[in-house]
Amino acid sequence: MSPRTPIRFVTTEEIRAALTMPAAIRAVRDALVQLSTGQALAPARTSLEIPGTRTTALVMPAYLPGPHRVGLKLISLCEDNPAKGLPFAQAVTIVMDAERGTPLAVLEAGHLTAVRTGAASGVATDALARKDARVAAVFGAGVQGRTQLEAIAAVRPLRKAFVVDTDPRAAAAFAAEMGAALGLEIEPADAPTALRDADIVSTATTSAVPVLRDGDLKPGVHINAVGSYKPHVRELPGETVRRAALFVDEKRSALEEAGDIVIPLGEGLIGEDHVRAEIGQVLAGLAPGRRSDDEITLFKSVGNAVEDLAVAALVLG
Repeated sequence: MSPRTPIRFVTTEEIRAALTMPAAIRAVRDALVQLSTGQALAPARTSLEIPGTRTTALVMPAYLPGPHRVGLKLISLCEDNPAKGLPFAQAVTIVMDAERGTPLAVLEAGHLTAVRTGAASGVATDALARKDARVAAVFGAGVQGRTQLEAIAAVRPLRKAFVVDTDPRAAAAFAAEMGAALGLEIEPADAPTALRDADIVSTATTSAVPVLRDGDLKPGVHINAVGSYKPHVRELPGETVRRAALFVDEKRSALEEAGDIVIPLGEGLIGEDHVRAEIGQVLAGLAPGRRSDDEITLFKSVGNAVEDLAVAALVLG
């Protein structure tokens, strides 16, 4: 690349046109394997709580050997935005050549973030959910909930899905939109109704307290928990985490940032050794995944910058 070549700016519209969920799942799968085998690098992210606001900014660097790229993501998470008609998450990702350090592109990363988060759950669902799983339940009718369901449908032939949200209108809109997009029957429901039949559950909410009861879960269910990214908030009850086979995207960050794990650790319900493996270790054949049809499997993700870089590199080609 010539030093005079301008840095490419990639819009959300271009990303939507270039990116498919199956391709994102493959790219994120490879990135998570590289992360868990020491080939990719992702230092601990920096979290900034902005004074006087309910906004958190995260700064996330990464290196991936596959595309030989360095990436830096800056994302703002603004809890007051949805009430203002603005996105909860807004982000940009910068991509550079790893050898020469040349800036290659800046990507609008709001949609990119939703896709990579969905793709990570797709990777985990494919690796851990029962092969005969046919019913999904998604908690949270927002952008993240949409890509969660899209990813699950990409790895399992669903026959039905439920959506659970505190806003009935949002749940109805989700059901109509995603039902048409996926050709799938989607029913708004309360948590107990949804969990009665759900083989796969994804929680993608901003809730600070558990959104479901442990006793409502079916034996053999697989859970993707992606909403909580702070140590003092959680979407799942401690009892669910205690009795589940627990997998994470990266153990270090999960033990520091994931309230779904940090809180039951503090309560003495689990120890750090309760994390069975990183999902990349399972995919690389270095650790076991699901051990029985009745086992509850849980993938807890706080997100990792290698996922963002993998999907950004896929868009750039």
